[in-house]
Amino acid sequence: MNCHGPKMNMDPSLHNERKPEWIKIRLPNNPQFGSTKNMITDLNLVTVCEEAQCPNRWECWGQGTATFMIAGEKCTRACGFCAVKTARPDALEADEPERVAEATKRLGLNHVVITAVARDDLRDGGADHFRQTVNAIREACPSIIIEILVPDFNDRDEALSVCMEGKPHIFNHNLETVERLTPLVRSRAKYQRSLTVLKKAKAMAGGQVVTKSGLMLGLGETEEELFKAMDDLRAHDVTVLTLGQYLRPTPRHLPVVEYIRPEKFEEYKKVALEKGFRHVASGPLVRSSYHAADFRPELDLVERINAEAEAAMQK
Repeated sequence: MNCHGPKMNMDPSLHNERKPEWIKIRLPNNPQFGSTKNMITDLNLVTVCEEAQCPNRWECWGQGTATFMIAGEKCTRACGFCAVKTARPDALEADEPERVAEATKRLGLNHVVITAVARDDLRDGGADHFRQTVNAIREACPSIIIEILVPDFNDRDEALSVCMEGKPHIFNHNLETVERLTPLVRSRAKYQRSLTVLKKAKAMAGGQVVTKSGLMLGLGETEEELFKAMDDLRAHDVTVLTLGQYLRPTPRHLPVVEYIRPEKFEEYKKVALEKGFRHVASGPLVRSSYHAADFRPELDLVERINAEAEAAMQK
């Protein structure tokens, strides 16, 4: 597999090279940034903040938060938007769940996001590694809100079931783009399959999980296509939505066809709320786990999940 990123599969002349004034990256000015970086290095962990070149990593690390990426930093897929390298992955590290739990405890988080590269080389796609990590975090921090941001596991029911055994509070799987652009944007992924995975996850949890998804804008989608994607997510019982601007990580990646103005993001947020989403984060620099702790699942849902998980761990 290629380690240097995906092949261009859209006309590169579509790229809008000049970033508008509202796309601004804040550089670190908080000593907490260095402390977080040092701790992550000390525990030999990987963050999606660095691997995906997230524009908010300075801000989040400065606040002592990070989204942990488990199962290595090499992905089996080569999506046209993603900066994570594509290569043959290394073996899973058996002690990684405990290291992530230790980092979560040291940071004093009340909301943690766990994501992973696609591991199509593994029969379960890394689902059991997610389960182990969630269990380790819950044991270290019993009252924490746990969000998982997962690949599609190739829609294998047995893998998804194992993943849901960890009883996360929030199950996040990104649709990423509208149906028409999915074959260009997402390597091996399918639009309908992602919707199905979101609905199955909620069903497997007996409704006791919040489902969440995100879309990148500026890849050439139309408003009609965007609103249809919102409708499709609601039809599959997704209640939390993130909308952000696609930013091209390298010249080998997909072009930015359009920079969406901040006022448009506000307009789309209102539309999404009117369509029935309970919580919407929408803005140029919004990413799937940006300010994830701003949304808390319904308190009664959290209490039930925590009680059931604690009872299961005591058996």
